[in-house]
Amino acid sequence: MKLYRTLLIAVFLVLSLTGYNTAHADKYAATIEVFKKAEATQPFFENCYGYAVFPTIGKGGIGVGGAYGTGQVYAQGVPTGTVKMFKGTIGFQFGGQAFSQLIFFEDKRAFDEFTGGEFEFDAGVSAVAITAGAQAKAGTGGATAGASAGPATGTQAKTSYHKGMAVFVHTKGGLMYEATVGGQKFSYEKSK
Repeated sequence: MKLYRTLLIAVFLVLSLTGYNTAHADKYAATIEVFKKAEATQPFFENCYGYAVFPTIGKGGIGVGGAYGTGQVYAQGVPTGTVKMFKGTIGFQFGGQAFSQLIFFEDKRAFDEFTGGEFEFDAGVSAVAITAGAQAKAGTGGATAGASAGPATGTQAKTSYHKGMAVFVHTKGGLMYEATVGGQKFSYEKSK
């Protein structure tokens, strides 16, 4: 119970320090534009079936950690529902960070798999950082990220779909060191 409280305090601290509570009607559009400016993601926008966008995911931990973010899912450019992401981690970790995340769906099969209710990434999925000077990886191997200059600078990594999905992150800030075990879990709710 004590570890659970530490986890919650760390996540809420990161979210409050990163401006997560800032309400903007266009937060999804603004985040999508950041990703559209990145060379690495442009081909995915041109050819994907859909995507899920998370304007801010806050993450924190001291021994036990967690991450949380809410997002919106699109099919062929049209919003279809909302999604919540949660990640719990156990292992050596300390700090907090915030990042945006975009998950591309190559085809309807991948979209349906993600939006089928509860979904979790397997160990083979990692995220590519679109920002210069950033180190980022998200998946069951843990996630790390640091501050950066923005998507238009530096060398950007190349990636391809893994099981119909490709994940990109844009670092917003923070510093965290970790060697953890845990996975991102997603809960989708269709728009009414």
